[in-house]
Amino acid sequence: MLRLENCLIENGGFALHADLEIAPGSRIAVIGPSGAGKSTLIEALAGFRALSEGAIRWRDYDLTPIEPGKRPIAMLFQDGNLFPHLTVAQNVGLGIHPNLRLDNAQQANVQAALARVGLDGMGDRKPAALSGGQQSRVALARVLVQGRDLLLLDEPFAALGPALKAEMLDLVAELVAESGATLLMVSHDPSDARRIADQVVLVAEGEADPPMDTATLLDNPPPALKAYLG
Repeated sequence: MLRLENCLIENGGFALHADLEIAPGSRIAVIGPSGAGKSTLIEALAGFRALSEGAIRWRDYDLTPIEPGKRPIAMLFQDGNLFPHLTVAQNVGLGIHPNLRLDNAQQANVQAALARVGLDGMGDRKPAALSGGQQSRVALARVLVQGRDLLLLDEPFAALGPALKAEMLDLVAELVAESGATLLMVSHDPSDARRIADQVVLVAEGEADPPMDTATLLDNPPPALKAYLG
């Protein structure tokens, strides 16, 4: 169980409160108006933003004092965060060890991850030689090799066209189903939530609400979400 226990997350003059539980293996979309604090919530879970109050717990562990790299969390950012001077395989290998000194088993893990995301045989290419969709797959493969329990997505496919974005969302859904990971995905598009998420965490008016069934919430949105969706 992922628990946010009476958490207060502050960002300058902005404050977000969260007191909720997320079951292991859930697929959660984090949605809400622009500027409501969706990315702030994800950053706090990842450890990139400290809590002013409360605690974040995963199973029997208190994650609150643990630095980002040691949390059971992998995060996929909006830009993919690929290094242009490294090959595709090296970019993925960073998910295993930052010095890229990988043994044979770890190198095989990189190649298997590339094959799983549809990039078999492309490990020696540089990111600039790939399409936008292929670059997204590299970033996803780097997350895959980390083997973490929690996967956080901060709109990593927002720049892709509708068909390619849907393809990537379907791939993410397959990967989390295979691994059993718990997924939290920030999105401004309700169609993304309907496609991939079983539940939605609504972030609005300074609150991150407990998860609700996706269709139930989006079919009858509260005023703050309805105003945003139009």
